Amino acid sequence: MPRTALTRDEVLDAAADLVKQHGPDALTMRKLAAELGTAVTSIYWHVGNRESLLDALVERTVQEMGAIRPRGRTPADRIVSVARRLRRELRARPHLIAMVHERGLTERMFLPAQRALVHEVHAAGLRGARAADAVRAVQFQIVGFVLIERNRERAPVQSPGEQELWGGHTAGDPAEEDVALARALARPADPEKLFALSVEALVKSLLADRG
Repeated sequence: MPRTALTRDEVLDAAADLVKQHGPDALTMRKLAAELGTAVTSIYWHVGNRESLLDALVERTVQEMGAIRPRGRTPADRIVSVARRLRRELRARPHLIAMVHERGLTERMFLPAQRALVHEVHAAGLRGARAADAVRAVQFQIVGFVLIERNRERAPVQSPGEQELWGGHTAGDPAEEDVALARALARPADPEKLFALSVEALVKSLLADRG
């Protein structure tokens, strides 16, 4: 039996879930209505046609990405918190982010996070071009890291892989002098740990450069 009570937010939530899981091409009004247990006409009444629905999803994504707030005691802590949260949000909704990008709204989407970063680099004592470079360096680090993660996830199975390449070594190999390093490189990478390590080092360097 079709549902009678349905809100616009519920429609957008269900549509966003479909896009997150399967991409925008999988989002049809009929499939969305089936997910919600309602009639297709009800979907049209709440969000208009499919293009209007996609526009609404893009707008909501932009707004959600703008809700990131700094946390921490120091400017460096707060910058790192913004970077880590932004990476997680980008990772959680790649298809929706791609839709934002295709509509030419990427810069608008990143503006709230940029403003938060500007506030923190100012609090750390940076001004002018140095502050702008620091903000962009952090932003590029986030986006670049996410792109590398996605490329690694989509890459074909590597043979030999890191475990095989670093699992054994010969005389003269650098691993002979640092067995712990070889063992670590033979294990799968921990993206969360690597991101925290890289962004913390970057922020520390940027905030120390006040000459």
